[in-house]
Amino acid sequence: MSLADAITRLPRPFEPALGQEARESVPWASGAVADLIEGTGGSSPYLAGLIRKESGWLEGAVDAPEEALETLFGTLQKIEGDPGAPLREAKRRVALLVGLADLGGAWRLEQVTGALTDFADLATQIALRDAIAREVKRGKLPGATEDDIATAGGMVVFAMGKMGAGELNYSSDIDLICLFDETRFDRDDFHEARASFIRATKRMSATLNDLTGEGYVFRTDLRLRPDPAVTPVCMAMEAAERYYESLGRAWERAAWIKARPCAGDPEAGGRFLESLRPFVWRKHLDFAAIKDAHDMRLRYREAKGLSGPITLPGHNMKLGRGGIREIEFFTQTRQIIAGGRDPALRVRGTVPGLRVLAETGWVPGEVTETLVGHYRAHREIEHRIQMVQDAQTHALPGSEEGFERLAALCGRDLGELKGDLKARLEEVHELTEGFFAPESRGEPAAASPLEDSPLVARWPSYPALRSGRAVEIFNRLRPEILCRLGRAARPEEALSAFDGFLAGLPAGVQLFSLFEANPQLVDLLVDIVSVSPELALHLSRNAQVFDAVIGGDFFAPWPGVAALTADLHQLLAREDDYERQLDQTRRWQHEWHFRIGVHLLRGISEPQEAGKHYAELAEATLAALAPVVQTEFARKHGDAPGRGAVVVGMGSLGAGRLHAHSDLDLIVIYDADGAEASEGRRPLPSRTYYARLTQALITAMTAPMAEGRLYEVDMRLRPSGNQGPVATSLAAFTEYQRENAWVWEHLALTRARVVAGPAELAAEVEARRRELLATPRDRAEVLAELAKMRARIAAAKGSGDAWDPKLGQGRMQDIELVGQAGALLSGQAPRRTARGLAAAAQEGWLSRADADHLAATYRLCWALQIGARLITEGALDPDELGAGGCTFLTSLAGVDGPDALQSKLDEMTGRAAEIIGAALPVAAE
Repeated sequence: MSLADAITRLPRPFEPALGQEARESVPWASGAVADLIEGTGGSSPYLAGLIRKESGWLEGAVDAPEEALETLFGTLQKIEGDPGAPLREAKRRVALLVGLADLGGAWRLEQVTGALTDFADLATQIALRDAIAREVKRGKLPGATEDDIATAGGMVVFAMGKMGAGELNYSSDIDLICLFDETRFDRDDFHEARASFIRATKRMSATLNDLTGEGYVFRTDLRLRPDPAVTPVCMAMEAAERYYESLGRAWERAAWIKARPCAGDPEAGGRFLESLRPFVWRKHLDFAAIKDAHDMRLRYREAKGLSGPITLPGHNMKLGRGGIREIEFFTQTRQIIAGGRDPALRVRGTVPGLRVLAETGWVPGEVTETLVGHYRAHREIEHRIQMVQDAQTHALPGSEEGFERLAALCGRDLGELKGDLKARLEEVHELTEGFFAPESRGEPAAASPLEDSPLVARWPSYPALRSGRAVEIFNRLRPEILCRLGRAARPEEALSAFDGFLAGLPAGVQLFSLFEANPQLVDLLVDIVSVSPELALHLSRNAQVFDAVIGGDFFAPWPGVAALTADLHQLLAREDDYERQLDQTRRWQHEWHFRIGVHLLRGISEPQEAGKHYAELAEATLAALAPVVQTEFARKHGDAPGRGAVVVGMGSLGAGRLHAHSDLDLIVIYDADGAEASEGRRPLPSRTYYARLTQALITAMTAPMAEGRLYEVDMRLRPSGNQGPVATSLAAFTEYQRENAWVWEHLALTRARVVAGPAELAAEVEARRRELLATPRDRAEVLAELAKMRARIAAAKGSGDAWDPKLGQGRMQDIELVGQAGALLSGQAPRRTARGLAAAAQEGWLSRADADHLAATYRLCWALQIGARLITEGALDPDELGAGGCTFLTSLAGVDGPDALQSKLDEMTGRAAEIIGAALPVAAE
């Protein structure tokens, strides 16, 4: 499209005579293009000079501006010899054409800044190529040949700031960091190579930066590199990485969000960015970044004298209140907070960053749209300020005449422009200032009587409060925390539990910052410590799970096992390192595990639902992690021989109901399908392969790592128990179950369910299970065996504790055995206890009323079990639980108070024991 067809607005000539002179210098122009040139030349002395100088080139360029730039860039890439003069000529032409397209409204902001950035990239590439070529031709770069010039011999130039984000100003400096890959050189050649790269960097910078009679290309700033006062202009990557790991500051983290390789060796640049990922993107939510960003803003303002109120004359559109930097900081800080958890937030541009923050729920959509509109308007004003004299300035005019010139260049009424500017600056300041430095969080909390507690007096000695910054943040939080603890049913109990939480924290800045930015988390913490001191202690060691609450969907409906598996699959696919994959799995599982517990504590889910959720989480963890373990194992021993292996969940996992501390009962079944061994660097016989693969999976699930452990695993339900191999072939498993299995093993098989592994083999294992369990059984024999098992359990474990919902006659384990017998005798093998009881009633050896009572008793015991295991790992003792714990458990059971719960439990389990005793024969001695 021609420029004339795309013009949507026109500047006015502030100096009509200069405007007429500009119009006369382009006699070929007519219509809107001539008006645009007149208004531009009459308001911008800089652009007026370019119009006169480049009139001939401009004549063809306005017919197709995009194609003109493409042709110009193509010509530059063919430069041979010193590129200085051609680049300066190109800079004039780019500045003129982009300026006219901008002023005429033919291009949106992103096209304007994109074109300027594309030229900066190209100019940097050409200048670096020339500088490196000179070093290579002189033999100064060790081992380099002409083939290495294209990749600059391992040197990389990183575009930082607005150039990195594709957002260059009209008259912008370019911020560059130059590094080289020291691994390409022998140790003896290192110093010579470094000296060569330093010379090349200086020559590249001079080509771009030096002012000649032809002008300059870009003012170039190399001071964003690590410790620029003492380091050379081009550093080794290894030295830079060490600096960021040990000394990197908050502003440097923000700077590297926008960084990208723009010249040199792109592969080396990509590797370096990957090495910096842990520095820039923290693995947990980083709300401490808010304070860092706020401090940076204040330092900028104080250094530049920009701390006053918003008054238009001389106001800095970049650094002043309500300016561009505030929108950039607002965006970057939120990206830093959550970008370690969500790679979708790792975008470079300000507008794309705001958009993705809205899409992921971190910024309300209406706030994003408002800030995007103001950002674009601010940047356009900034460009027009700079167009006047090609000055790197961001300050609004200090005089009325200057404002009139600016209004003319914008093609707007002066009063309207001023009113619009003031309103936009004030709204940006209002939207962003509250995020960085909220003036008030409401009325200060009243002094709490808990302040005088000896527990509070010892808090300053805790590890979490050993840094001045942690103390500063916590002191702002403490009154509100104590006030909320004081509102608990038993304040002293709640305070004691919170004290245990605080004492166990290894560090405090990040978590306290999280609480300060999200006060609702304090309520959640108080809820937790008031109910479960043990869970509070666990949280102190795994405080990062609070991150999940801020993610936006913490209280959303449960996603289901398929969505969970896909989510973890996607997460693990982003990691190449096996250890990181295991740690990532642990972080992911801990967060979802925490979510299930919180939902149960707060009554969002019922005990039956929570049990299902815990089981689905375990299944998803196994389903996503097992292929990762297989891939890692195959690196050494080759792909799995035959059809692979499946993981079968037994017991509670198979039945789809776990609690917070459940072990996983597993067996592994494989089918080598005739293959005798694997094929790999270190092949293994098939049986050995699957045995070791199973051990690797168990280790992946159980090993304590930096992020804790996943689950305890119990393999004793496999054929022959601990005496049998840890992995069983499908043929051996089938034969054992048909010929040698005890009745109790068939009872256990009623709850077996494949939870991970190849779909085809999983379907066959399930078919074999159904076939085995469909075999007709002698009821009297099964019930007699059940009676013997019941008697043995009673002899070994006694009658159980009065508050134990699992062990004892008429309680969970007892009812589960009856349900499994019902499932086995039905020939249909339902996995859930309630369905097994219903099958027993259908078969006639339990009455419907008795089956219903057993099911109701089981539900009561389960509610007590899942609640108790959430708040304590030890024996259940209401006297030790405190008011919060007792209230929680009794609410799950639907009764009022511990005495009522004890009465209901005794009554229902006593009747259940009578029903079971009546249904079974007397066990033989």
